[in-house]
Parts: sequence; C-alpha cells; structure tokens
Amino acid sequence: MFERFTSEARSTVKGAVDEARQAGAATVTEEHLLLSLLALGALDPLGVDRAAVTADLAAARRRGGMSRADEEALADLGIDLAEIISRVEETHGEGALSSPAPRKRTLGSSLRSALGRPEPEARHVPFTQGAKKALEQSLRIALGRKDRHIGTLHLLLALLSRPGTPSEVLTDHGVTYTTAESTLAA
Repeated sequence: MFERFTSEARSTVKGAVDEARQAGAATVTEEHLLLSLLALGALDPLGVDRAAVTADLAAARRRGGMSRADEEALADLGIDLAEIISRVEETHGEGALSSPAPRKRTLGSSLRSALGRPEPEARHVPFTQGAKKALEQSLRIALGRKDRHIGTLHLLLALLSRPGTPSEVLTDHGVTYTTAESTLAA
C-alpha cells in the first residue's frame, strides 16, 4: 500500500510518527496524522487556523480523548464529564487524562541507563488500530476516486470519514468531507 503514497503523503506519515515521539506518546494516533497534515500545510487551502485546531485537539486530549458526542451521551445518563475531569485533575494534576502512558523499560534501556548511554532517537512507535484504519481508508478512497496514488487529500478524507476527535475538530472549523474534496481536488 505504501508504494502508492505520494512523497507528501509519506511525509505526513513520517511526520505523524515524529509528532507522537515529540509528545512522548506510546503510539501514533489519528490525531498525530492530523497534526502532521497541519504542520505540512495540507489544510492551508481550506483556510484552517492551525493554532485553533491544535488547541481544540489539546482540549479533546484533556478530556481523555472523549468527543462531544461522548460527553453528551454521558450527560444524558446524568454524568458530568467536566466535573469528572476537574476531580481527576484535582487529585492527579492538570492534564492527567492527556498524559502519555509511561514507556516500558526494557533490559536494553536499563543497561544503557546504567552505563550512562543515551536512548537511541529512532525508537519504534506503533500505530493504533484507528490510525491503521485511517491509512487503509485512504487507500479505499483513492481507489473509489480511481486515483493511482494516495495523497494528503486521501489521508484527510479518511480522517473526515471516520468518527472521532479529528473529524469532530475539523468539522467545528468548517472542514467537512464535501468541502475538503471539492476545494482540494480542484
């Protein structure tokens, strides 16, 4: 599948891995793919405010990745998500729900640490199922459009076609599947 990726799409995937590493995340998520698309300017033709989208993604991370739909569903059950977040942060500190999972220490890292050697920079960061599904969806979208290559448009459309925080945040900023397809495909 990756042989079909354009150089920009490959840069997006590599950028997502870099975003995950910089965040100290244990895995590459759909959010990292979106952050990489933003960083590479793939959404600039849509007039997207990079800082605002990044801030909204951070706010969603603070909610533990729960979408507004999740928040509304919990509210229907009488559960106030804001109150839960407030109590968790009271006990564990601000951003406790968005903190990355601690990395496992391996024998190799323990030995490197004991010998005073730095960790290698290029540690493997696996993709979550959601991120993998988004990449697979980009292939399906390219095939459905009869495109020979998978580009950043296909990656963006894949993120928009899947439920979750990235599509919700983009929709809040006026980026829908239809607007992205019509604006970027032209």
